[in-house]
Amino acid sequence: MARPAPEAAGKLTVNATDLVDSAHRRDDRPDFAPGDTVKVHARVVEGNRERIQVFQGVVIRRKGSGVRETFTVRKVSFGVGVERTFPLHSPIVAKIEVATRGDVRRAKLYYLRDRVGKAAKVKEKRV
Repeated sequence: MARPAPEAAGKLTVNATDLVDSAHRRDDRPDFAPGDTVKVHARVVEGNRERIQVFQGVVIRRKGSGVRETFTVRKVSFGVGVERTFPLHSPIVAKIEVATRGDVRRAKLYYLRDRVGKAAKVKEKRV
């Protein structure tokens, strides 16, 4: 095995895209994971008006990293399952509130799509 050069041993290499991305990252986001029930306050533009629309549901996945990270929230509205994917660091998302913490053993909860009624519920984590 070759040893690194002495001048490179103490230096930390930083990717140029990480420097650009760090300027656009939002640090006001709470910690949440798949299985948590969240309220996402999304900005909706209708014509020349802008309003906040709340979308509450279960986080079924988090995907990506850095500025490109997204999360998908699922809810059942009038008997129809609705899933919406939000960019985590986007200005479209005004605020994220964690309503409950879910106790799940998976990172991707796609199996909830096939469940109906009480079977589609996620167990709440005991504190």
